[in-house]
Amino acid sequence: MIFLIEYDRGKGHIVSFRVFDDSERGNAENSRLEIELDLNRAGVDHEVVLLEAASEDALRRTHRRYFEDLKQLSEIPPR
Repeated sequence: MIFLIEYDRGKGHIVSFRVFDDSERGNAENSRLEIELDLNRAGVDHEVVLLEAASEDALRRTHRRYFEDLKQLSEIPPR
């Protein structure tokens, strides 16, 4: 699975979150580029990333900073 995340670093939260099948890589890349161009034109400083993971649950484990606040991040994750 491919995940497209637009993240507002200043506020510490996800602005948009989209999921693509592996077969939709081109669409995911085009969507990322569109978001980046729109943000650039508007002068908005957001992070836009494409990430791959087997599932959303796996993504949440490997990229916790997008889904948790600072307090949660400082806690030891369950095994």
